[in-house]
Amino acid sequence: MDKLDSVLPGSPVEPEAFGPGVWVELSVAADIEAVEAVSEILTRFAPGGTSVEPGFGLVDEGLGAVIDATKPAIVRAYLPGRDPAAVEAAIADASAALGHLQAFGLRPIADIQTRLVREDDWAEAWKSHFPVLRIGRRLVIRPTWREHAALPGDVVLSLDPGMAFGTGLHPTTRLCMAALEAIADEGVLARGMAAGSTGAGAGAGAARVIDVGCGSGILAIAAGLLGAGELLGVDTDPIAVESTAANAALNDVGGRLRVRQGSVPSGEGPFDVVLANLIASLLVTLAVPLHDELVPDGRIIASGIFRDREGDVRTAFEAAGLIVTRRWAEEDWVALEAIRA
Repeated sequence: MDKLDSVLPGSPVEPEAFGPGVWVELSVAADIEAVEAVSEILTRFAPGGTSVEPGFGLVDEGLGAVIDATKPAIVRAYLPGRDPAAVEAAIADASAALGHLQAFGLRPIADIQTRLVREDDWAEAWKSHFPVLRIGRRLVIRPTWREHAALPGDVVLSLDPGMAFGTGLHPTTRLCMAALEAIADEGVLARGMAAGSTGAGAGAGAARVIDVGCGSGILAIAAGLLGAGELLGVDTDPIAVESTAANAALNDVGGRLRVRQGSVPSGEGPFDVVLANLIASLLVTLAVPLHDELVPDGRIIASGIFRDREGDVRTAFEAAGLIVTRRWAEEDWVALEAIRA
C-alpha cells in the first residue's frame, strides 16, 4: 500500500511519507449526539477546525441524499504533515481524550482513522463528503460545486459547508428549517406586520426577520428564499458575519440581508419573526430581549434545545411573555415556536 494512502493508528509513521505539501486526515465515526464533543477534541490539535459528514442515505439513483440520523456521522480534521513525531503525539493525545468521553456515557465513538493527503489533492478531496441534501419537504442544500436538478417547488440554498457552522447537518438546524417551512406555508413570511416592512425583493409587506447567532446565515437565507422581506443577521463571531455575507450574496439575497457583529437587543426591531438557533442556557438568558425584538403576535423559532432543558426554556419564555404554540423534535433535540402575546 502506498504510504500516502493510509497511516494506521498505533503503528510507527514512516518519516519519508511526510514533508511539505502533505496533510494527515483524522476521521472519527460518532453518533450524532457525540459529534459536538468529538469536534471540540479534534479542534485542539487541528488549527483549521473540523468538518462533519452526516450519516446519509442515497436517493434519486445515487444523485442525491437524505440525512439518516440512525447512521454515525464522520468528524474530520487535518494536521500538517511536516513533523512525524508531532503528528504521532497529537494522534495519541486525541485518542486518549476521545477515550475519556466514553466515561460520560455518550453513544458510540469509533477509534481515530488516519490517512495522508497530498496538498495538490486537498482542494477536491474533502468535497466528496458533501452531497446535495434535502432538508424537510422543499428546502435543498446544494454545495456550491455540485449540480442539482430542482424539482417543482424546491427552494435551493447554495452553501459552502467549509464556511463557518450551520450547514443544515445538525438536528437543531434541520428543526429550524422545518419550522420555517411550516410558517412559510401559513403565509407568515410573505406578510409582515412590522413597521417599515417593505419586502424589497419579495412580496410587498413581506415579513422582517432577524437571525440571532446567524452562523453561516443558512436560516436567514432560507427565510428570504421562502418569502421573507428585510433580513438582519447578528452574530458575536466575526468569522460568522463574513460567512453569512458571502452566502447571502451567493444566494441572491445580499440586497435584503444585512449582517453585523452583535446580539440582542439589536436596536432595529420590531421584527415579525425571530430565528434563534442557540443553546438552552442562552435562550433562557435572552428570553426578555428576544421577546422585545418581536411585534405583537410576532413569532420566534428557537432551537438548540436539548430535550432535558426544554422545560427551562418554556418557563423562561412564558415569564417573558412568549406563549409556546408548537414544538418539533429530532433525536434529543427540540425546537419551539412561540408568539409574543
